[in-house]
Amino acid sequence: MAASPIAVITGASSGIGAATARQLAAAGYRVVVTARRKDRIEALAAEITAAGHEATAYALDVTDRAAVDEFATAFRGLAVLVNNAGGALGADPVATGDPADWRQMYETNVIGTLNVTQALLPALTASGDGTVVILSSTAGLSAYEGGGGYVAAKHGEHVLAETLRLEIVGTPVRVIEVAPGMVRTEEFATTRFRGDAEKAAKVYAGVDAPLSADDVADTITWAVTRPSHVNIDLLVVRPRAQASNSKVHRTA
Repeated sequence: MAASPIAVITGASSGIGAATARQLAAAGYRVVVTARRKDRIEALAAEITAAGHEATAYALDVTDRAAVDEFATAFRGLAVLVNNAGGALGADPVATGDPADWRQMYETNVIGTLNVTQALLPALTASGDGTVVILSSTAGLSAYEGGGGYVAAKHGEHVLAETLRLEIVGTPVRVIEVAPGMVRTEEFATTRFRGDAEKAAKVYAGVDAPLSADDVADTITWAVTRPSHVNIDLLVVRPRAQASNSKVHRTA
């Protein structure tokens, strides 16, 4: 019996990363879930294993290049890399934004994605049928007020995906970018507003059914499981109530 193809998911301790790990495991992949919070990913791997699938947890900070390079030595062949680790900090205007927040968002969203992609690209290529997924955001396609640092970082990820696709064309590796709009997860907005639950709740106030982590994971899994000659270059997914980053229908 052939071994299950391996999929690595970064930022898998919660939200979209955890949901993607569950769905890829159910689709037949042996998932390797990574994040800084070891207890979270170990619990997720145990949950997936208990459901009858294959999962391994590996504590990893994607901004630590030495640690990422060490992690990469575990793989000779690798089918899928889902670059999900990232996030937003603050919603201040450019005039008063904290450069430390901008730097941290760039390090996690862009440099973290670069680190893991560079380290695992040889294994993805060696598999003969690899897929790199970059989870960006609609913020990477269009600016909005109060989003400067996050928008800049996600634009960086978007360009990284575009450039990589150009540079490796002709190799057996696809580059898929999934750009979600408004997604309600248990941590994204709360982290952005540094634990202020009231501010976080206002992001989604009056919105009829924002996307869930499972919605985005379903999109990622669909794109990854297309026939290998099919590349989903860029897939933008929003809730029906959101027409753009700045135009959202609210019932109250």
